[in-house]
Amino acid sequence: MDGQTRLFYGTRRRRPKLARAEGAYIWDVDGRRWLDGSSGAMVCNIGHSNPRVLDAMRAQMEIATFGYRLHFETEPSERLADRLAQAAPDGLGRVFFTSGGSEAVESALKLARSHALAVGQGQRWKVISRFPAYHGCTLGALSVTGYAPMTAPYAPMMVQMPKIPAPRAWLDGRPLDDPATGQHYADMLEARILEEGPETVLAFIVEPVGGASTGALVPPAGYMARIRDICDRYGVLLIHDEVISGGGRLGRWFAGDHWGVVPDMITISKGFGSGYMPLGALIAKDSIAETVLDHGSYPHGFTYAGNPLACAAGLAVMDVIEDDGLMPNAMAMGEQLAARLRALMQRYGFIGDVRGMGLLQAFELVSDRDSRAPLPAALNAYDTLVEAAYDEGLIIYARRSRGGHSGDHFIVAPPMIVTEAQIDEIIEKLTRALDRFAQGAGL
Repeated sequence: MDGQTRLFYGTRRRRPKLARAEGAYIWDVDGRRWLDGSSGAMVCNIGHSNPRVLDAMRAQMEIATFGYRLHFETEPSERLADRLAQAAPDGLGRVFFTSGGSEAVESALKLARSHALAVGQGQRWKVISRFPAYHGCTLGALSVTGYAPMTAPYAPMMVQMPKIPAPRAWLDGRPLDDPATGQHYADMLEARILEEGPETVLAFIVEPVGGASTGALVPPAGYMARIRDICDRYGVLLIHDEVISGGGRLGRWFAGDHWGVVPDMITISKGFGSGYMPLGALIAKDSIAETVLDHGSYPHGFTYAGNPLACAAGLAVMDVIEDDGLMPNAMAMGEQLAARLRALMQRYGFIGDVRGMGLLQAFELVSDRDSRAPLPAALNAYDTLVEAAYDEGLIIYARRSRGGHSGDHFIVAPPMIVTEAQIDEIIEKLTRALDRFAQGAGL
């Protein structure tokens, strides 16, 4: 960390220089080791430096590292599109590649609008989303994001889309397994559609299992099926944002499959490429893509869409996940991780909730379990605990849980290759970090 840097990102905070990464671990140039307990930003699903993926990338580099989509078709992009279509629910057979999740969400929003124009429904332009939620950092994706620190500075530059409350059953004191809870939150979508005017509503975008802004939020019973029914009733397209929950981390290629719900579009990135190359995708129903193309064109695209090197990496990642049984391992290890996190609630009264599926787990801190009141914002718990864990050699991921200004949740999402011994290591390091945090905060 010595010397100046010309790089700038969100803050002036400096980090050690990475020397190498392998499996679930990362080392710096001084030989210090971290366990990657969040897979970066929930990205490295198969772990770091997998030799099969590196070999596939080397082989593709010998052929071509770039082929512009308007000039050539490439074998890796065609093969990966086929694999995705086979993995997706029936009817979702058309694929549009991107370099990341924000691009995938932008692509979905614009395809939905293009479809409305193609079918003579140009009055439809509103995309309903939830608060809190995170769908990306570009202006279009921010317009459907519900996280005030990220959206407020840029509000004058974009059209804010309508929001409904995320189904935070625990926070609202409602039973998660009661279908009435799912109906309660889903009915908010119907009410908002009617308020906006059904003829103006284009789509509803939802994370089947919440990501950064809601911390592994699992939908209440009946919620996913009911929002599908509501969207159908009013001719609203349903977009599943699976940028975090997709890619096998929750035991299936797509989290929405757990509820048997078929959306009109799916966005995927992060663990889909597992960090080996920038890679994302929009998967759309054949009928939507065909209607748009029949109408003329889809006036949208990215320079690196379908990059052959990225797609070769993506194919190898899918092979590793399937051949090595990583989805069953994610569910088995996820159950162990969740049980160990729940056990920490007995030791720390300020842990109010543990939630998640598979290897996307989270816990939320409170000042009082009965009222679910958050810790004082001035404690900056979401940052302080992450730093304490980092000092212990554990990387976890945190955000403000209640729209960006209060509340603290922490995502624990190690790579899908994680072992029982590494779950033990995560909990040991996290326990030491929680002890340090509790002492410093006077809890």
